[in-house]
Amino acid sequence: MTPDVLADLVRVAALDVLADRGLDAAALPDDVGVERPRNPEHGDYATNVALRTAKKAGVNPRDLATWLAEALAARDGIASAEIAGPGFINLRLASDAQGAMVGQVLAAGAAYGTGDELAGRSVNLEFVSANPTGPLHLGGTRWAAVGDALGRILSARGAAVTREYYFNDAGGQIDRFVASLVAAAKGEPAPENGYGGAYIADIAARVVAAEPGALDSPERDEVFRRVGVGFMFDEIKSDLHDFGTDFDVWFHEDSLHKSGAVERSVQELKNSGALYEKDGAWWLRSTEHGDDKDRVVIKSDGRPAYIAGDIAYFRDKRARGFDLLIYMLGADHHGYIGRLKAAAAAFGDDPAVVEVLIGQMVNLVKDGTPVRMSKRAGTVVTMNDLVGAVGVDAARYSLIRSSVDSVLDVDLDLLVRRSNDNPVFYVQYAHARLASLARNAADVGLTPGVEFGLLEHPREGDLIRTIGEFPEVVRAAAELREPHRVARYLESLASAYHKFYDACRVLPLGDEEITELHRARLALCVAARQVLANGLELLGVSAPERM
Repeated sequence: MTPDVLADLVRVAALDVLADRGLDAAALPDDVGVERPRNPEHGDYATNVALRTAKKAGVNPRDLATWLAEALAARDGIASAEIAGPGFINLRLASDAQGAMVGQVLAAGAAYGTGDELAGRSVNLEFVSANPTGPLHLGGTRWAAVGDALGRILSARGAAVTREYYFNDAGGQIDRFVASLVAAAKGEPAPENGYGGAYIADIAARVVAAEPGALDSPERDEVFRRVGVGFMFDEIKSDLHDFGTDFDVWFHEDSLHKSGAVERSVQELKNSGALYEKDGAWWLRSTEHGDDKDRVVIKSDGRPAYIAGDIAYFRDKRARGFDLLIYMLGADHHGYIGRLKAAAAAFGDDPAVVEVLIGQMVNLVKDGTPVRMSKRAGTVVTMNDLVGAVGVDAARYSLIRSSVDSVLDVDLDLLVRRSNDNPVFYVQYAHARLASLARNAADVGLTPGVEFGLLEHPREGDLIRTIGEFPEVVRAAAELREPHRVARYLESLASAYHKFYDACRVLPLGDEEITELHRARLALCVAARQVLANGLELLGVSAPERM
C-alpha cells in the first residue's frame, strides 16, 4: 500500500464517516494526506484529516478522529488506528498490505516513480546559456547538472520537455572576445575589458591554423568572429556532452537579429501601445506588469537594447508551441524575472507561462579555503577543472543535492573520499552492494519470492515505506522545480537499506535451507536497487554494479 493509496483509503473512510453522521462532506479537504511520523513508535503513517475537517463539519476534532479511527481499523490493510493528541490518527499497516509495495516496484521496474500529471504540457527548459566567450565556469556547471536533472524529472512526470541553450552570440561581449583573439594572434596583450587566460591564446592559434591569412584579411575581425566563436561553441558543446548534459536546441541570439524577429516584435509592441517613446528611446511599460522599472527596448541611437532580443526570443518560443517557458539564470539576473513576465504580459499573454529560476554561486573549497585552480581560464574554476578533480558523477551529484537558492561550497576533499561521508559514494555504494548481493544470491540459487507479508521486521518496514515515498518525491521535485529533493531522498533510501542489511539476513548461512523469508527479503532488495537506479538516472548519475 503506497502513501497515495493509503491517502485515498483515508479519504473514502472519512467520506463514509461524514455521511453516516449526517455531516457535510464538503468539509473534507481536497488534499487528504498521510505522512510518516518522526518517531516510528507512533506508527507507520499519520493523518491530521480530522483536525482539518472538524471545524467546518461542526464537530469536536477528537470525536471525529475517534469515529474515523474506528472506521479505518476495520478496513483491509490497516492493522491499527490510534488517536493521538487533539485529533491526530496514527496508522499501522498490515504486513501483507505494506509488503505489497515491493511487488508494485518490481512490476513497474524503471517506470516506478513516473507519473502523468504533466501530460500535455509542452515545456521549453532553457539553462546554462553561458556567453560563448570562455569555458563553462562553476555557475554554468551547476545549471548544467541541475537543469538536466530537472528536465529528466519533468519528463518522468509526463511533460514534453525541450532542452534549449541560448547562445549569446550578438553584442558587446562577442566584440570584446574577437578583439582578444586578434590581440593574442598578434602576440599583443588583451585589450581593455577583454578576455584573458590561456584559452584565448589556444583558440587564436587554432583560428590562424584554420585560416592562415586571417590576420591580413580585410575581413579579419569577421573571420575571427566566425571561426573563433565556432571553436568556443564546439568546446562548450563537447564539455557539456562529456558532463552528461545534451540539448535538443542550440538557439543563436544572432539569428533573432538577422531574421528580423527583433524588429518585428518591437514593431508589434509599438503598434499595441506596449512601448512608449521618451528622450528619443522606446520603453517597455514593464512597471504596469510588476517590474520595478520600465525598460529601454530601443536606445536613443536606434540600436536595440539587450531586452529587445529577450522579447523576440520569448515570442519565438511561444510561436513554437511551448506553453511553459522555464529560464534558469544566474544570481546576477534576478531582474529578469520582472522583465520577462512583463514581456509576456505586453504581448497579451499570461505571465504565468514564464518561470525564472535563479541559481546562487558555487565555490570550490579545499582544506577549508577557496580554490582558484584553472590554468586555461586564469581566474575562474571551470567545468573541466571540477570534473578533472572529482569525476562526472561526484560533480553532478554535489551540484544537484543542494537547493539552487543557496550559495554552494563544493568540498573537493570530501568528494574524492570513498567513505560514507561522501554523499554520492554513500548512495552509489548502496546500489553496488545490492548488485553484489544479487550476484551472491544467484550463486546459491536464491530467487525473489512473493510472500511479502513475511516482511515484519521494523527495518524491513522502514525500508518498504521509504521505497513507497519515491513517486511523491519525484512529483514534488517536478512541481517545485527542485531536483535536490531526489538526491536527498536517495540518501535516506541508502540509509534505510544499510540499516536493513545490518539487521536482516538475506542470504542463507552455510547449509541453511532457503526459506520464503529469504526470498521475500531478496525481493525487497531487488526493489530497493531498482528505486536507487531510477533515482540516480533522474540525476544523470551512474548506478555502478561494483565499487
